[in-house]
Amino acid sequence: MLFKVEMKVNIPHGMPADVAEEIKAREKAYAQELQTQGKWRHLWRVAASYANVSIFDVADNAELQELISGLPLFPYMDISVAPLCRHPSSIHEGDR
Repeated sequence: MLFKVEMKVNIPHGMPADVAEEIKAREKAYAQELQTQGKWRHLWRVAASYANVSIFDVADNAELQELISGLPLFPYMDISVAPLCRHPSSIHEGDR
């Protein structure tokens, strides 16, 4: 199943810089691992914001919840999720 996931990061102002940098490093490694596995298919930065729009390709809602809640920045995110399906006018047959 494909899901559009919008994530906005809200790191607390009082968080020490070294702690924030360590969390961001773990986040990057985890995100890159999920991309390599094909679970996190697309990742776009929202211009002028600490936010992204992503496409996840997972088995079901439960797997998506597991992956997203495993993000090191998860406690500091506002997240919205929308399931996606193939559009009948799409010329790409491989789309799910």
